[in-house]
Amino acid sequence: MGGISLRNRLILAPMAGVTDRPFRSLCRRLGAGLAISEMLSANPALADTRKSRERADHRGEPGPIAVQIAGADPRWMAEAARRNVDSGAQIIDINLGCPAKKVCSAAAGSALLRDEPLVARILEAVVAAVAVPVTLKTRTGWSPESRNLARIARIARESGIALLTVHGRTRACGYSGRAELDSLRALRAGPVLPPDFPLVANGDIDSPERAREVLAYTGADAIMIGRAAQGRPWVFREIDHYLATGKRLPPPTADWIRDTLLAHLDELYGFYGAERGVRIARKHIGWYLRGRPTPVATSQSSLDPGGPAAIDLTRINRAETPQQQAKQVRAVLERTIDLEDAA
Repeated sequence: MGGISLRNRLILAPMAGVTDRPFRSLCRRLGAGLAISEMLSANPALADTRKSRERADHRGEPGPIAVQIAGADPRWMAEAARRNVDSGAQIIDINLGCPAKKVCSAAAGSALLRDEPLVARILEAVVAAVAVPVTLKTRTGWSPESRNLARIARIARESGIALLTVHGRTRACGYSGRAELDSLRALRAGPVLPPDFPLVANGDIDSPERAREVLAYTGADAIMIGRAAQGRPWVFREIDHYLATGKRLPPPTADWIRDTLLAHLDELYGFYGAERGVRIARKHIGWYLRGRPTPVATSQSSLDPGGPAAIDLTRINRAETPQQQAKQVRAVLERTIDLEDAA
């Protein structure tokens, strides 16, 4: 992409409230070749809010630095791109795929798929505004009845976009059902994109085998992983190893997961401060603990006093200080280590 090379074909998807600096850095350490920031609004009135400042904070983060912006005004989008490049962004990603109502109600995100001329003006304005590569993340259309991926891809190529990521769902599909691959396969096989134009597949890629299947079927050059990395950031190294060798890595041990989670919590406390860090950490803790050998209960009433000891997330979530939260998490994971040893 414009002289920028990635170490592998694995990209962390931008996810609001998830892909902050601590999580991006962690995923990069665990095998992601690129990690894209949470979506930043192009609205200049929001440029200096706490949320925007935190989302644009890349201090100490390994490059290349990629920032995603969203908006419906070409001038605002161009200015947002310049502002972020001036702050160190090496790649600007344009959001054309977010299905959230608050984004679509502002005619941004996937709502733009209904206005192709406006898409062209936005892409052209952003590409002309900055000297770094500009990429685009989109969906296959507004609804199953109005898929227009091929036309959006042509607009992207003609506007100077350097890479295209496609989530295999329409906006109307949200995140329901299974992401489809036929649209990406047809796009790669068709005349719209040159063979050397980078295409990234996104949607429901949650295992090494699925990653290989998606790459083979679609002809995409890379894959983008989102929800599968929540609570499982090591999925990147698992997929990277599998694509390179055809063999699965052994699953991480409980003590390694314990150390990884506690280190992640420390970074969240340092980034957000004690009070907000504890609150923000709760969702990550839930994601890490799901699927562990100890059952997870979300309320005291769901605990089975006659069954195996369960993780009570309600109790963990009542912790008010980093020390209390980390202590409870450590205790829970020590229990899973004992269970694994016993097995």
